[in-house]
Amino acid sequence: MNITIHNTSKIVYINGVPARIWEGETSSGIPVHCFITRIAVANQEDTSQFEKELQSQRAPSPEVEAYPLRLVL
Repeated sequence: MNITIHNTSKIVYINGVPARIWEGETSSGIPVHCFITRIAVANQEDTSQFEKELQSQRAPSPEVEAYPLRLVL
């Protein structure tokens, strides 16, 4: 399975750990929400473009704003 995701400005706490919500879809078009706590780039890579893109954030969709955290595993 492949997914394409975009970061949002929404941060939630899962078990005391901050997680940014990313939204996207699978290659077959199924919408997904991802709760990302860490993301890294290999040390030898130039991270300037990555860091710039990471700062660009979308507003979360209404579905994410009302996400019941009790459903998060």
